[in-house]
Amino acid sequence: MRPRYRVRRAANAVNGSTLTGVGIAALGRARLGGARDGLLVATGYRLPVPAAPAFCVGNVIVTRLAGIDSDSALFRHEARHATQFACCGGVVMIPAYFAAALWSWTVTGDFGSRNVFERRAGLADGGYSSKPARIARRRTRPGTSRTLRMARQVLPVSRNSPSAGSAAMPFITAWS
Repeated sequence: MRPRYRVRRAANAVNGSTLTGVGIAALGRARLGGARDGLLVATGYRLPVPAAPAFCVGNVIVTRLAGIDSDSALFRHEARHATQFACCGGVVMIPAYFAAALWSWTVTGDFGSRNVFERRAGLADGGYSSKPARIARRRTRPGTSRTLRMARQVLPVSRNSPSAGSAAMPFITAWS
């Protein structure tokens, strides 16, 4: 196992997120088994929430499926979430993830599209797609007759892509 995966495993053990993941797997009556890179896979998860076919808590990838191929895009996506748990200090990531999902839903109507955790884990690998921001309704600025329009701007998935623009301004505003 690579040293970075050993560090991830140790961090998630110390911060309690892996233990939380094992507990969630047990509540969902999933079968726990080992996987590569120090991860655990819990298969046959039976609880109705979350609705996703797979999710990660600490170093535990929990799935409703009978198994998950360790070379699959979904496995890589969930493994990136395991690293995020280590970097975010463990279960503290859960409310941060929900806040990011709420932000994404507010902006696009989709919980994953603008969720920073899903974007950094690879949208396509997790079965998500990038959706444009919703167009805001025309509204009159108080005290004037001009209206403010917000136009759609598709943000890049990765800051490192050659076509990446500035992700700092999610909306382009224009006065009419």
